[in-house]
Amino acid sequence: MLTTAEAFDAILAAVAPVETETVAAGLSSGRVLRQTVRAERDQPPFDRVMMDGIAFAWSDYDAGQRDFPVQAMQAAGDKTLTLKGGHCIEIMTGASLPTNADCIVPVERITVTNGNAVIEADYSVKKDRFVHPRGSDYARGAHLLTPGKTLSPLDMAIIASCGLTEVEVAVDPVIRVISTGNELVAAGQAIDAHQIRLSNGPAVISLLEGHGYRRCEHDHIADDVDRLRDRLRQHLDEASVLVLSGGVSMGKADYVPEVLASLGVEQVFHRVSQRPGKPLWFGKGAQGQLVFALPGNPVSALVCCRQYVVPALANASSATAAAPEFAALASSVSFKPSLTCFQPVKLISNAAGQVLAMPVKTNTSGDFAALSATDGYVELPRDQVDFPAGTPVFLQRWIARYP
Repeated sequence: MLTTAEAFDAILAAVAPVETETVAAGLSSGRVLRQTVRAERDQPPFDRVMMDGIAFAWSDYDAGQRDFPVQAMQAAGDKTLTLKGGHCIEIMTGASLPTNADCIVPVERITVTNGNAVIEADYSVKKDRFVHPRGSDYARGAHLLTPGKTLSPLDMAIIASCGLTEVEVAVDPVIRVISTGNELVAAGQAIDAHQIRLSNGPAVISLLEGHGYRRCEHDHIADDVDRLRDRLRQHLDEASVLVLSGGVSMGKADYVPEVLASLGVEQVFHRVSQRPGKPLWFGKGAQGQLVFALPGNPVSALVCCRQYVVPALANASSATAAAPEFAALASSVSFKPSLTCFQPVKLISNAAGQVLAMPVKTNTSGDFAALSATDGYVELPRDQVDFPAGTPVFLQRWIARYP
């Protein structure tokens, strides 16, 4: 069996970059950027006033003037006025600073009577106060977003501010999520006592969509060699990524590896020294399709999807990898098998500001209900048995944060 690190490296070595496409800027959130987004203008593009009040010249104030005839009013969006000597302009937040003005006094600190603005006697005026200087955030042409950035909702403001209506992003892969097994019955259909509800497929699709991969479709195929071969051949023709669950263990009805081999999918590895998810299978199709065959147990399927499928898709998109995230175990864990343990956890924090990972027990790798209370899982190395409370561990959230 491969180690988890060897399996991860083997998958990434098989991944080829996807192509680039241009999409409407408003549809780009969650996609991986493939261009540099440059500032259209200085930001702010003018000396921006930060307070409602009056604008005047410091030289007049420095000469002893404390009341100023109001020359005009300038609101945000109005053309920039030119200030007359000895006067002030009533100014609004967001407006450009009038020419010749370099002082702002907030409206709360002035009294306007008969067209004259008088500054409070005890107010300390400072030159350039409440002025957001032109270009102080960034200059025209600055690189604001670079290739590999997974675009977040916050990035939409940047793209819009640069005047872009379209952006170049990585093409979303076409993904088929395939559940195998005679025992599976979809929600809404009549079910017998010896059958179980089909849950892996919807959960895997939801996990992938949570990471921005929207072109997912689901199929359920019974444990029949001919049917598996026909349907998998069709999916290999139509999709660039196949994610199967079930049919990869050592049972007589676990046909998936042999059927995939008959369709020209080359096995890269089968079985990884981990729990859950030891029977994981990975291969590559004749046209470069990535094929992941996950174990059928729900916990195993979800952990393997998050641990291997999601990073592989991110790598194909040329996404910038997020920085590793760590937490400290909130309670001790013992794990005796010489396997890497992926332990589901609930995240909490303490008064010292530490992120703590509270282990959540699952009865078996089929206990998917217990996962609802978890935020992710931590990786416990296979060369260690006892992990005391406070041990720093590598954390994987089910849904990763934007890098």
